[in-house]
Amino acid sequence: MRNRIAGLEQRTCLRYVLGVAIGLAVTILLFLLMEKLIESDRSPYSEPPKGELLSFVRLLEAPPPVTRDPPVPPVVVDPPPPTDPPELPPTEVCEGNECGAALEPPRVDPPEITGSGVDTDGEFLPIMKVAPEYPRGAASRGIEGYVLLEFTVTSFGSVRDPTVVEASPPGVFDRAATAASLKFRYKPRVLNGQPVDVRGVRNLILFELENG
Repeated sequence: MRNRIAGLEQRTCLRYVLGVAIGLAVTILLFLLMEKLIESDRSPYSEPPKGELLSFVRLLEAPPPVTRDPPVPPVVVDPPPPTDPPELPPTEVCEGNECGAALEPPRVDPPEITGSGVDTDGEFLPIMKVAPEYPRGAASRGIEGYVLLEFTVTSFGSVRDPTVVEASPPGVFDRAATAASLKFRYKPRVLNGQPVDVRGVRNLILFELENG
């Protein structure tokens, strides 16, 4: 019995020693394997690259400065000098029957005309004036007066658009004076070799009786 127990104890010790030896061997192998793996991680591929890192910065060229033309100063135009108003022709006076009907009208030679018009410039001139008819009613009552007319002397020398500017007494001699003025004849005004109309011509016609 004792021999059997001693044999069991001997086997148990042997198994214990064998297990410890195997465990120690496995531990050593694992340690060596881990060390090998650590050394493999220290390969030259894992080392950081040597040298200096260069950083490139691209500089953009600044655009050329924009030049603007200086503002053009406004042009100041001096106003034209004042011109004197044209002088109106003098008012012509015609008294009753002395307006030229009984007198022989002055003989005026017509202006010489070339291919482009009249040779010389000149103002208009009266050629013929017809005396107005004295209204019978005014003559029988001894009424005297005057009429101031304004009309246009045309480029043909005739009278156009006569109007009464002033009359005394009003409405008595207007019709007779207007009818007489339409028969007046003038030498037309010549400007730049061409006859032109003259507006605003005034004519004063007096109505007076011979024994007044």
